Amino acid sequence: MTLDPVHVDGIAKLAGQVRETVETSDQEAAAEEVWESFLDPLWQDGTKILEPLDEQRRRKVPIEDIALADPPFPTQHGLDSGTINPTTFKNGLVLDVAQAAMGSVPSDVELHRGRTIIMAVHSNDATLGFDGDWQGGDRGYAKRRVLDVPQVDRYEQRVVHALALYLAESQHALTNADVVEDLFILDGPIYPTGVLRWADRDTELADLLAEDDRPKTVVNNYVDLVERFVERDVPMVGFIKNSSTKALTRALRRKTNAPWVNDTAFFRRILERRDDEGELQTDCLTATNWFRSRGGTDGIMAADGDALGIERSLDPEAYEVTFFVLYDPRSDLVFRIEAPYAFTKDPECRAKLTRQILHDVAREQGPPLAIGKADELAKIDRQGSEELTRRIERTFETDREREFNDIRWGAVEESF
Repeated sequence: MTLDPVHVDGIAKLAGQVRETVETSDQEAAAEEVWESFLDPLWQDGTKILEPLDEQRRRKVPIEDIALADPPFPTQHGLDSGTINPTTFKNGLVLDVAQAAMGSVPSDVELHRGRTIIMAVHSNDATLGFDGDWQGGDRGYAKRRVLDVPQVDRYEQRVVHALALYLAESQHALTNADVVEDLFILDGPIYPTGVLRWADRDTELADLLAEDDRPKTVVNNYVDLVERFVERDVPMVGFIKNSSTKALTRALRRKTNAPWVNDTAFFRRILERRDDEGELQTDCLTATNWFRSRGGTDGIMAADGDALGIERSLDPEAYEVTFFVLYDPRSDLVFRIEAPYAFTKDPECRAKLTRQILHDVAREQGPPLAIGKADELAKIDRQGSEELTRRIERTFETDREREFNDIRWGAVEESF
């Protein structure tokens, strides 16, 4: 430890000073005011960016009861993708490798073996091209290809990571969509927000998103996915474990005191249940109603959004993002569950999706089992990432670029 005890004590006193200041503001009252007065609907610049699909309300369900109830969907399929994380090499290449896998409940060993693998590569040398055709592997269970990502002056790592991750995920979902019988659950949002956020992050990234076909192709895959499941009348949802959206809180700051750092902090505040002594009650899951969202990146897929110019075969409203928020007091975690409006416009389907997710979270004490399985299949752990990177180094006959912190924090081993 680099701090002496006397310094730790001093920092703790500073934290106490900050706490006294925070406690002078009544965040609970502010949250209740927002909930009661601003969300039915929430307007921004003449547009409804948030509105309830049905009665705006909070609900609670005993954890034990919902965990033991029969789930509305007999089978569930989940999908996730994992990467080695962006890596820069001394030959000037920046790349990331992603693999996607699907899990099912009940288990399907044949399905679990399947993989879609993408190596996304960036180079500032305009004379080089890396795009390749799809290749098979593992006796037909794997599909893999190289993706030549668009050239950028900055954000190379961000671009290779997003395109590898979302292309692997969406392609694997499309490849296996027809095996899903009752419910499809994406581990994450229903659209590739990591790409869609480029529109707001930087002019270079915004131009890339608007003008280059490669990121549009990735987004188009998700549009195709919605259309495929609507055509088959099989609901799909996105289960977001770590939502960082700020669309709601940014809009609220124009209207009232909104002290929350993001939307998750606001929803946690209104979904917590405490007794008269202020102790958190942990016997029930709590959740909001479903909302229709057109704020932030959700606006791109709204009925009046341009969808990046991607052709949509359904009524544009069908693609709109709807969501509800679930709070699990056992872990003090907030989850955002998304679905296309094509499914949630039906009250019966909406209710079944809500019950299924509540059942799964209550039983698993976390994300649904289907995406828990997919996560285990798709993730590339640190040891695997290091081994794969070393193999790529040998293939390139060059090393990755190292920084001092790689050695300082043990990210890589120094060799002589």
